[in-house]
Amino acid sequence: MNRVLKIFGYFLAVLFLGIFVLLAIFFESDVPLGDLKAKYTNEHSQFISMMGMQVHVRDQGPKSDSIPLVLLHGMSSSLNTWDEVVNSVANRRRTISVDLPGFGMTGPNPKNQYNFVFYNEFIDSLCAKLGVQRFTLVGNSMGGAIAWNYDVTHPGRLAKLVLIDAAGYPKTKEKGSLGFLIASTPVINNLLLYFTPKALVRKSLETIYFDKNLVNDAQVERFHDIVVREGNRAAALEIFKGSFGKPLGKASQVKTPTLILWGEFDHVIDVSNADRFNQDIQGSKKVIFPNVGHVPMEEVPTKVADEILKFVGTAK
Repeated sequence: MNRVLKIFGYFLAVLFLGIFVLLAIFFESDVPLGDLKAKYTNEHSQFISMMGMQVHVRDQGPKSDSIPLVLLHGMSSSLNTWDEVVNSVANRRRTISVDLPGFGMTGPNPKNQYNFVFYNEFIDSLCAKLGVQRFTLVGNSMGGAIAWNYDVTHPGRLAKLVLIDAAGYPKTKEKGSLGFLIASTPVINNLLLYFTPKALVRKSLETIYFDKNLVNDAQVERFHDIVVREGNRAAALEIFKGSFGKPLGKASQVKTPTLILWGEFDHVIDVSNADRFNQDIQGSKKVIFPNVGHVPMEEVPTKVADEILKFVGTAK
């Protein structure tokens, strides 16, 4: 018995030593917004004061468009994920892209709440600030889950709904990204508050994209910078620990005309989920992009923009 305890003690000592060494080598403190603002904002950026936050928004395209597109990014991402789609769409439709609370330049929610009810309130508040009454909601991954849950609880509010590799069903055979796996592992995930090495970011992106050539230094730096923005790691950890809870309804309750776009080789949310949404949402249209991963709007932005424009039409 004593020998077992000794071995266990040695194991714990080695483990804690390893953790200490990792923290000593890779420790990164949070980066203040001011250090990143110039790099990740442009002439279209504005910061809107709402719900105790300064929310980073880009409102582009014809303001005469009474039914704009509101674009919601996925987990650990930012409004930058829509840049190329917006470039293709904004001359024909008004587009509103936003850094969701907990991410990008918006940063954490001061109330530390990250669930469907909170994001519903956030979308309502944002649209009220921008004078938007009716709109098309477009969401990728986590943003897709937020989008269809919003529709379920706001029947008749949306003109149309676009789901891009959206979350919402229990995972089955997905291997996921290394970063997401670590972030979902109890106890160990707390280490991500203190170190987020670029090598880990790169490895995660290699799972997200089908085309590995897209995983360049610029992409790695963008995702890394966004993650270490002050307060974002703590917010992401709160979400990975299950703050969202259960959906507010079922996808079958969506009655809004819906377009489902998916990457054929999505290793984060398997393409079979596109069929499930298509079956559950009556009258929905499904498009699968061959040789594309979890973020079609970054891998094939022109194709995504074309499909969205075909679905919603141009502004009247």
